[in-house]
Amino acid sequence: MEEQIKHYEAKLKYEIDSADLFAALKAEEKIIVIDARKKEGYEIEHIPGAMNLPHRDMNETNTTKLDKDLQYVTYCDGIGCNASTQGALKMAKLGFKVQELIGGLDWWKRDGYSTEGKESVTTDQMVRCFC
Repeated sequence: MEEQIKHYEAKLKYEIDSADLFAALKAEEKIIVIDARKKEGYEIEHIPGAMNLPHRDMNETNTTKLDKDLQYVTYCDGIGCNASTQGALKMAKLGFKVQELIGGLDWWKRDGYSTEGKESVTTDQMVRCFC
């Protein structure tokens, strides 16, 4: 039983779902959301307030000005895309506290949250999420 508890505590330490991320952002917790996709995807649509830092470009130089005391959440398109995992791994290797958004942008939108960008979607919050 103890082993299971440790497993799930560890899992939650490194993953976050869209409902928890939305609540944290609404509460103005000190979280920086990173869209780990290419610039083109970010420009089309992204989570409001997210910064674009493609995982392929993450390095010590372009993360120098980021505060290592803050919590970071990486995301990508969703299932079938591993840019968020690649980004979370790179950020962790660079010494940042990071979580990965489960389901990425796809689940963010499925849960009814708005997006920004050229093809942004404005919705009533919490349309479908029963978390």
